[in-house]
Amino acid sequence: MALPFSITIRAGRPLHDQVVFAVTKAIVTGQLATGDPFPSVRTLSQELGINPNTAQKIVGTLTERGLLEVRPGIGTLVSAWRPAESPARRALMASHVERLVIEAKQLGLNLADVIDAIRRAWK
Repeated sequence: MALPFSITIRAGRPLHDQVVFAVTKAIVTGQLATGDPFPSVRTLSQELGINPNTAQKIVGTLTERGLLEVRPGIGTLVSAWRPAESPARRALMASHVERLVIEAKQLGLNLADVIDAIRRAWK
């Protein structure tokens, strides 16, 4: 079974985080739709060449975030995703924005460059 999302593994970032991001992106952009089957832990482990414990942690994280649901006898499916409405969402966004700003400044980018990049990615 080929993975229903695309990912390019990059050194320097935790593999767990990279896969969770790739799956989240696939769901948010509609590449994965509600009810679509998601690979088993074994398949995820084999396709990515990762430890089964890491694959289990990835599925667990996506399930905790409400992006996947595990149905006994059926398997793991993409859930009916809806953005969370909570103060935790704002705190998480603030954390991501702070990282983006720091990385942009390290690269010597200005605010206009960052805003242009965000606009392109939003589309």
